[in-house]
Amino acid sequence: MGLDIRIPIGAMFSILGAILVLFGLMASKEIYEKSLGINVNLWWGAVMLAFGVLMFVFGKRAKDI
Repeated sequence: MGLDIRIPIGAMFSILGAILVLFGLMASKEIYEKSLGINVNLWWGAVMLAFGVLMFVFGKRAKDI
């Protein structure tokens, strides 16, 4: 079996995380008033992007071994 599920999961989380980070950087400050001024999209986008890159790297690394 040549399919490692970590590669598509990593790609999916990386793409969605990058979209959230971009939205968090470009959005106005007024939409974050309900979340006490915390840019939720930026923070969770960064978490998703880091998780996606980590899964993708682990999937590629396991494939090389």
